[in-house]
Amino acid sequence: MLKPLGDRVILDQPQEEETTVGGIVLASNAQEKPSTANVVAVSDGRVLDNGDKVAPTVKVGDKVLFDKYAGTEVKYDGQTYLVLHEKDLVAVID
Repeated sequence: MLKPLGDRVILDQPQEEETTVGGIVLASNAQEKPSTANVVAVSDGRVLDNGDKVAPTVKVGDKVLFDKYAGTEVKYDGQTYLVLHEKDLVAVID
């Protein structure tokens, strides 16, 4: 499994529906990118300038809302993940 460094988290985005309710098949570039995902890995936290470490505010298993264009898509072991900084997370969804 991937282990994020610094203040990064790794998210697993759910697959979006490829057809509309009416049965129309959407091209991949016409689909809107989801902005919610599940946290699958969390770093140890970020290090401040004075050397103190700040623990991450999310944990594995949390469902989160993130900025639409944040992060980098990474393919690993046949799966696509999104790696982003914790500051790009907007909220934890209960």
